[in-house]
Amino acid sequence: MPFNVPILLTWLRVALIPLVVGVFYLPELGLSRFEQGMASTLIFVVAAITDWFDGFLARRWDQTSAFGAFLDPVADKLMVTGALLVLVHLGRVHPVIAFVIIGREITISALREWMAQIGASKSVAVSSLGKIKTAAQMIAIPMLLYYDTVMGVIDTRLWGHILLIIAAVLTVWSMLYYLRKAWPLIKKMQ
Repeated sequence: MPFNVPILLTWLRVALIPLVVGVFYLPELGLSRFEQGMASTLIFVVAAITDWFDGFLARRWDQTSAFGAFLDPVADKLMVTGALLVLVHLGRVHPVIAFVIIGREITISALREWMAQIGASKSVAVSSLGKIKTAAQMIAIPMLLYYDTVMGVIDTRLWGHILLIIAAVLTVWSMLYYLRKAWPLIKKMQ
């Protein structure tokens, strides 16, 4: 397993995931609901920044690796899944929306693994549609963790829900896109 700064940042993101979840479930912390939302939002945003930064550094310093390529999306999926489960428990996200997003992540991860095994991983490379979906999710989730107004102007509850619905629609759309690209190979394997 290679060890470098980009991989260290990815491991940091993995380590931050329990903190995003934990601030809501550790009564010993004595945080109000607002303080829990603020703390989890800040932790999530730091984790999201490491997601961008580790990829940037890996490319810039030519430190990309097969292990980093494996760990990065796993960390992303764990981060999103953990936050969505908290948001469902708090009643801030409908379970169907969380299921659609998490189900798509599992489906596409399995598809990518299978495509890599048959030597066709380029067929399901990340698309711009997937990147837009990820951006909508990564903005919506901290808004829904915060769940208040910012400076009395921005209602994060409203905008978080709107962006998460957009992310869910893009989730289905991007899943269909990837499945359509993989379909000729799936059909050939039958």
